[in-house]
Amino acid sequence: MARALTFLCISTYFKGNDFLKALKESGNKVFLITAKKLEHKPWVRDAVDEFFYVEEGEDGTYNMNEIINGLAYIMRERPIDRVVALDDFDVEKAAHIREYFRIPGMGQTTGRYFRDKLAMRTKAAESGILVPGFSALFNDDAINAFIEKYPGPWMIKPRSEASATGIKKMENAAELWETIHELGDKRHAYLVEQYKPGHVYHVDSISYNGRVIFSWNSKYLAPPFDVAHGGGIFRSVTVPFDSSEEHALETLAVDLLKAFGLKHSASHTEVIRCHDDGKYYFLETSSRVGGANLSEMVEASSGINLWKEWAKMETAEAKGDNYKLPAVRKDYSGIIISLARHEWPDLSVFNDPEIVWRMHEPYHVGLVVRAKSREKVIELLDQYADIIQRDYHASAPAPDRPTH
Repeated sequence: MARALTFLCISTYFKGNDFLKALKESGNKVFLITAKKLEHKPWVRDAVDEFFYVEEGEDGTYNMNEIINGLAYIMRERPIDRVVALDDFDVEKAAHIREYFRIPGMGQTTGRYFRDKLAMRTKAAESGILVPGFSALFNDDAINAFIEKYPGPWMIKPRSEASATGIKKMENAAELWETIHELGDKRHAYLVEQYKPGHVYHVDSISYNGRVIFSWNSKYLAPPFDVAHGGGIFRSVTVPFDSSEEHALETLAVDLLKAFGLKHSASHTEVIRCHDDGKYYFLETSSRVGGANLSEMVEASSGINLWKEWAKMETAEAKGDNYKLPAVRKDYSGIIISLARHEWPDLSVFNDPEIVWRMHEPYHVGLVVRAKSREKVIELLDQYADIIQRDYHASAPAPDRPTH
């Protein structure tokens, strides 16, 4: 009898329980590398054969030499067949491990397209995909040429942070240069981009054998940057089915993931439709399931659990079996999440039958709703936003670094 395959998963954030469970149910051996400080989180322990804990350095990074040495010792007796990163911050670690031990999967070059905002913009632009004007911060003359070509305002973004952390908006050249000088010796780790006001969308998809086999399109009702920096309420809703919006988003995501060489993975891509010209511009992508509980929202409308299907697809690929996506449902769904004033707010006021998921996180209020009509979803999200704003909402300043 063939031995069970061993998957090494890496998640230095607490997430991915559905993935770990589905991997185990598919007959695999499951190892998990996670941060020591997350040891007591409610991981699905019966789905994980072995935990390996790593200490975070003072600068928030992990010592890859220690991880490689530890794995080399483990692999003397326990071979590892596949390595999967469950969070943005672990993509590079997984690529490094694959390359070092020659394990199949995404290497460091492709991995950069999904982690480094400069690499992803450069590659997208080279592939004929529209991106807002951008520039590296390596060279002063190049920055001045950028300022001349693309009028402000501009955003300065860290090249390798997830979400809206560390992003700053500048209105004029003096302010922009001041911010660049403040970055000092770290400026090479950032880029500058023209700020384009518009509607921001996210496309959540699964790629198998280099082909996008599932793609779900949604629209943020407030851009993530505005939520993070304006202390707003996070909301997103399914894009109308068979609309020009849906077709444009799907085409852009498929072209992009093909250009980036994504073979087998879940991915989360953000796109902006510019108010000025109505065109769709690529913002960023990642080779993982979207954060902020967007997978619950996608599952509510499509019936597809991105974590579980990703795990099943990875297993089929590793075994050389064929993977088939389950039937997809087409309902509309929406999500609303906000920080709350109380540790465990009483949510009994939210009692509509359309509610299919509730968030269980301290100092948060979060709901997912599902309905046959998009209008109903938006009506409920608007209603809930008013109630949350009035009775629950608290805001915290946006962190410079992501918090766990």
